[in-house]
Amino acid sequence: MTREMNVVEKILARASDRDEVEPGEIVVADVDRAIFHDLSGYITGNVYEEAFEEPIQYPDRVTMVFDHTFSPPNEEQANILESNREFADRHDIGLFDCGNGNIHHVILQNNLVEPGSVVVGSDSHTPVHGVLGSFATGVGNNAHAGMVFPDGQCWFKVPRTVKIEITGSPPPGTTARDIALYLVGEIGEGGANYDALEFSGEYVDGLEFWDRWLLPLITIDVGAKCGYIEPDDETETFLEDRGVSTDRMVKNDPGAEYAEVWEFDVSDVPPQVACPPTVGNVVPIDEVAGTSVQWAELGGHGGGRLEDFELADGVLEERAEDVRFNLVPSSRETFSQALDAGLVDELHEAGGTWFPPSTGSNQAINMGAMTQNEAMISTHARNFPGRNGHPEAKMYLASALTVGASAANGEITDPREYVQ
Repeated sequence: MTREMNVVEKILARASDRDEVEPGEIVVADVDRAIFHDLSGYITGNVYEEAFEEPIQYPDRVTMVFDHTFSPPNEEQANILESNREFADRHDIGLFDCGNGNIHHVILQNNLVEPGSVVVGSDSHTPVHGVLGSFATGVGNNAHAGMVFPDGQCWFKVPRTVKIEITGSPPPGTTARDIALYLVGEIGEGGANYDALEFSGEYVDGLEFWDRWLLPLITIDVGAKCGYIEPDDETETFLEDRGVSTDRMVKNDPGAEYAEVWEFDVSDVPPQVACPPTVGNVVPIDEVAGTSVQWAELGGHGGGRLEDFELADGVLEERAEDVRFNLVPSSRETFSQALDAGLVDELHEAGGTWFPPSTGSNQAINMGAMTQNEAMISTHARNFPGRNGHPEAKMYLASALTVGASAANGEITDPREYVQ
């Protein structure tokens, strides 16, 4: 009798041509999608071509997105993009050039990930694709060059699975991003090392698709291997609307077991802020309200969704005079949606500055560098020292609602002042 398995175990069993797998086993699995951005693709491509002379084995499964450098600021960056274009052309892999958007949004919105698939990427936030019920994880550049490119495979230790059961309805002013930040603070950095996290419970069931996206996004922040949401009607509706195949979609067996079940009641969770210097330094907004900021930004892996612009627009009539307010849509599709909804004009009139679809000021490749005296509040996913300019510059991570309210006041502002 075959062992009862959960979503991740079923995917790894199928991809490694086994009837079943157990946590702790090593499997060699077929990779269905490998994704790179312009920075990681350049490194990986060089490593691969130094070691191998043959073309990539399955080029139709490999996609590169230029999202960090949306417009080369110098000759060095221009040369990197040119090299990436030549690599993509030599190996006949898919390429989304500058201006298409953030890697993960572009991949998803172009229907390049299917539920039940194995997805690898050199970007650490690759597990976000578990929102579709896939096994998605980040692997190193050398792993791509050594196995994924030449063989279309990668090896994994089957992770144990922890069920994250979330109940309750948060109060007004607390968004899905706040709950995601709250979980990082509660679980802690390294609190789920190499685990698979299944996000479930009545709170998750009630979320719309793009708010669910924010949960597997935090997987890497707590050290986990992957995160996922078991496909349900919400997932299937999203996939059906986009014409994405569900042939490989799997669900938990009734008797699937978990290593642990962690329960969180979010009924009384206030808006959260991840303070520098790390993503796990999460506090209720009361502890940092009033902190001066010179920059505010909607964008990055954790923002730039249509939902983020809608939230900010609801609390922002005009930005504070001494705040620079960056608006970075996650994709061209999202910008079009914002345009149709009138948000582009309204946020422009409120003092915001629109940037090309990209990953925004992440790593300050094109924008967003700060002096040692400056601070930014953003929807980004990273706040490490030196990530955006001077090591003493401060990056605070929060929801779009909090970012919008803070942009209006020039200081970290509790959005509940606007929504109650």
